[in-house]
Amino acid sequence: MAVNRWLRPEVYPLFAAVGVAVGICGLQLVRNICINPEVRVNKENRAAGILDNFAEGERYTEHAVRKFVRNKSPEIMPSINSFFADPK
Repeated sequence: MAVNRWLRPEVYPLFAAVGVAVGICGLQLVRNICINPEVRVNKENRAAGILDNFAEGERYTEHAVRKFVRNKSPEIMPSINSFFADPK
């Protein structure tokens, strides 16, 4: 009875959107636990205290996606925007 209520074709996009959101959150959590220089999971790393390793922090913040979009225009469709906004 409950299966017929929740597994209708109308709710598939909702499941997809929630699944993508949960996946993004999971990837961010794994990224932070594995490579964030401020997160220390091991006991010996926690005993080190506050470290001034700016190079490691720079590598963490300047990841590939940020380097890719750094010099890009913050528009979704720049050709359509310029077509309607720029006078000829």
